[in-house]
Amino acid sequence: MNNDPHAPVTHTASFRFYEELNDFLPRDKRKLTFDWSFIGWPTVKDCIEAIGVPHCEIDLILVNGASVEFNYPMQGGERVAVYPQFEAFDITPLIRLRPKPLRETKFVVDVNLGTLARKLRLLGFDTLYRNDFGDNELVDISVAERRIILTRDLGVLKHGAVSHGYWVRSDDPRQQVRELVERLQLQKQCQPFIRCSHCNGILQEVDKGAIVSRIPEDTLKYSNKYWQCPDCKRVYWRGSHYSRVQEWINDLIG
Repeated sequence: MNNDPHAPVTHTASFRFYEELNDFLPRDKRKLTFDWSFIGWPTVKDCIEAIGVPHCEIDLILVNGASVEFNYPMQGGERVAVYPQFEAFDITPLIRLRPKPLRETKFVVDVNLGTLARKLRLLGFDTLYRNDFGDNELVDISVAERRIILTRDLGVLKHGAVSHGYWVRSDDPRQQVRELVERLQLQKQCQPFIRCSHCNGILQEVDKGAIVSRIPEDTLKYSNKYWQCPDCKRVYWRGSHYSRVQEWINDLIG
């Protein structure tokens, strides 16, 4: 037995995470109540993120049945229930922890999600991506421009300044898009084919004669409408792949 009065005090509380928050937990802790030990008196947010769940995915925390904020000081012995965003229930009387949705849905994407970034641009979403974004740069851009961070790195979402972020579960680009559209309910916000998938610029219709030297001869025979990105100057037209892409989008957004 340690009789040192200055030794760190260890406490234990029970935690239960609901719905998609279980994606962040090891299999032996998913969808059940488990004990978690901590030293001193951390906030409930500190404990939750130590367990592995980023704060920006949480909408409600109940401690012993009462809703609390992230800065609730843990004492030990609590029963903590943690919930993701509610879609079907009105929890207005409780302390809702997720920030209000952004007025405009815009993204900044980490270096591991380049294909997802291009597909989001194809759907019309303002999406910033570079293959050399650092974690701090992602956070700074998200805060300054009010963009949702999309990442496969949980550490980024645990940064205290992050208010809007999403951890992409799937590692398959097509599944990533579907996951994001369904989780964030983006179906009605899609505006396909208005952005450059390469650089994110807004496409502008351009006269055929102005870019004729850049179009394959066979394409000139069947296509009369063209669009150009004012930023990177890439030219777009509705080629043979257009119907396949349109079919994919229709299936995606219903």
